Amino acid sequence: MFTGIVEELGTVVAVEPQGDAVRLRIHGPVVTGDAVHGASIAVNGVCLTVVEHADGDFTADVMQETLDRSSLGGVSAGTRVNLERPVTLEARLGGHLVQGHVDGTGTILERIPSEHWEVVRVSLPDDLGRYVVEKGSITVDGVSLTVVEAAPDSFTISLIPTTLGLTTLGVKAVGDTVNLEVDVVAKYVERLLQWRTA
Repeated sequence: MFTGIVEELGTVVAVEPQGDAVRLRIHGPVVTGDAVHGASIAVNGVCLTVVEHADGDFTADVMQETLDRSSLGGVSAGTRVNLERPVTLEARLGGHLVQGHVDGTGTILERIPSEHWEVVRVSLPDDLGRYVVEKGSITVDGVSLTVVEAAPDSFTISLIPTTLGLTTLGVKAVGDTVNLEVDVVAKYVERLLQWRTA
């Protein structure tokens, strides 16, 4: 479980194809500081398992399902990525409950700069629009954000200077793909209501 508060902007060092999977090597000295084999690290919002770690780098295997559902299939050496370690029970929950299970991807449609922040519009896949509500939480590339405006096929977020400077969202351009994870509570409520009315 994560909070969507990015700890570090890491860099993909290598991508090793393995048929129906890839092995990523990522440089992230902060998140690897206490890493052990089998630990979880969120990479652009995708929960990955540490296979090896040394000298500030870690490797993780990414299966086809994850490559198909997320933007990780498009990373290459030099790609910057948002990194976060899982939350511990004694830590503050600064963002919202994030599983690291990406629901789909969106495309950055528009960036509207302001003096102190930037409004970004992101497209929504058809099957995710019902989970996104104004002032609700959404995870974009692993960053916990508040929805400003929710349309059926898109939503907007406002990015403060800290988010712009310390995450990949500061450099993503119109047309770029981002990972989306909707609030898991909404999905559970929907499922429970389906069972109740069945």
